[in-house]
This record gives sequence, C-alpha cells and structure tokens, in this order.
Amino acid sequence: MRISDKHQKITQAAIKVFARKGFFNARISDIAKEAKVADGTIYLYFNNKYDILISMFEDEIGKIILRVRLLIDQEEDPRKMMEIFALNHLQLIEGKRDLAEVLQMELRQSNKFMKEYRNKKFIEYIDIISTIVRKGQKMGLFRQELLPGIIKCAYFGALDEMSRLWILSQKPPYSIKEAARQVSDMFLHGMMTRKT
Repeated sequence: MRISDKHQKITQAAIKVFARKGFFNARISDIAKEAKVADGTIYLYFNNKYDILISMFEDEIGKIILRVRLLIDQEEDPRKMMEIFALNHLQLIEGKRDLAEVLQMELRQSNKFMKEYRNKKFIEYIDIISTIVRKGQKMGLFRQELLPGIIKCAYFGALDEMSRLWILSQKPPYSIKEAARQVSDMFLHGMMTRKT
C-alpha cells in the first residue's frame, strides 16, 4: 500500500469514528481499529487526533471544490451557478452523511480548530460564491451595489443551516432539491437587477 493510500485509509476511518463517537470521545486506537492498522502506524502520518481532523477537512473540502468547479465551469449563467453550488453543498448530506456530520457538528465543537486554524481550502470553497456574484454583476444580472463578500457569507450561512437541520433531524421536513431550489431562489430574487 502506498503512503498516500494509507493516509487516506486513516482519514476515512477517522470520519466514521468521529461521526459515531464524537471527536472528543474518539481515541487514536478507535481510528486504528477502524482503519485496520496498528496504533503506532497512525503516528507515522499524523501527530495527534487534531492533526487527523485538519487533514481530513482539507482532503475532503479539496474534493468538494473540484467537483463544484467542474460543474460550474460547464455553465454560463451565474444564476444557474448559484443553484449548482446550493444543490451540491446540500447533497453532501445524502452522499456522505458521516463526513457532513463531522463537518457540521464535531468541527465546530473544537475550540482549537475554530480559533487557531485558518483554512485556506474552506476560504477557497466559499469564495466560489463571491466569484459567481462578481460574474453576475459584470453581466448586469446582479445588482452592482451588492458586496460579494457579504453575499458569500449569507448564502453559505443559509445552506449551512439547512445542512445542520438534516444532520439533527431523524426525518427532515424538506427534500434536498427543494431546499437548494428555495434558498437559491430567495437569494437570486434579492440579488437580481430589476431588468432581469
């Protein structure tokens, strides 16, 4: 097995363990058992549990960025791009529930992560939204006075709250497609110029 394969095997095992036990209750030995490696093997790739959390976050958000960019690059209309971003963000819950749970719940409970870690990948991810907004402004579709940085935070915040609802609900009250459509529709109506 290549080094990168074992690294990924450990991070994928960590996602399952963190989702099941919680970041603080999980032990390195739990991750090693899930990954089917010796406890000491973990320390060949990571310094500690926090290091695994950061690596997992960077790896997974990197994959999400690639997927969203590929889909958005096939579209010319910034309004459709906003819908694509919303749908893909929310579909993470259906496709990778354990990962979504770790990103939604466990990551936020780590004060060290929230205060100390400046994640360039996460910034790159939400910057996709501000890039779409600027494109829409250049095309005359979105209002010029809107600040892309504010729209980026508000839009991501709305999607993030919908994600949290699914993670915490046994039976979510809305479909993912409907939620993505309504959130993007609500924002787009507020963003568009009168002539569009």
